[in-house]
Amino acid sequence: MAVPLAQWQTLSAEVVTAMADWRAQHPRATFSEIEAALDERLARLRAQMLADAALASAATDWSAQAAANRPHCPTWAQPLQARGLETRHLHTHGGQDLARPRRYGTCPACGAGLFPPR
Repeated sequence: MAVPLAQWQTLSAEVVTAMADWRAQHPRATFSEIEAALDERLARLRAQMLADAALASAATDWSAQAAANRPHCPTWAQPLQARGLETRHLHTHGGQDLARPRRYGTCPACGAGLFPPR
C-alpha cells in the first residue's frame, strides 16, 4: 500500500494557507505566539502523515501470514491468532490523538490480547 502523497500535498497547502491567514489576523504576534500557531497546524499534518505511513506497511495485515512469520506473544513466544481489527488509540508528540484500525491478536497459550508492535 502506498502513502497518499496527493492527500499530504493538499494538507500541506492547507497548513501554509491557514498559517498565512493566522499571521494576517495577528500582525503583532510575538515569535513565541507564531511558533505555537505553526506547531499547532503542523502537528495535525504530522499526525496524519504518521498514521498514513504506518498503515501503508504490509506488516499491518499479518493475519494471513504463516505462523512462523506472524507476531509472537512476548510471554509465551507463540504465534498470535488474528482476532480482527480493533481501534488503537495513540497520542503523538505533537499532542494529537489518533484512532486507527489495527490488526489485533491473541496468544493461544495465555489468551492475552495485544496489538503487535509491527
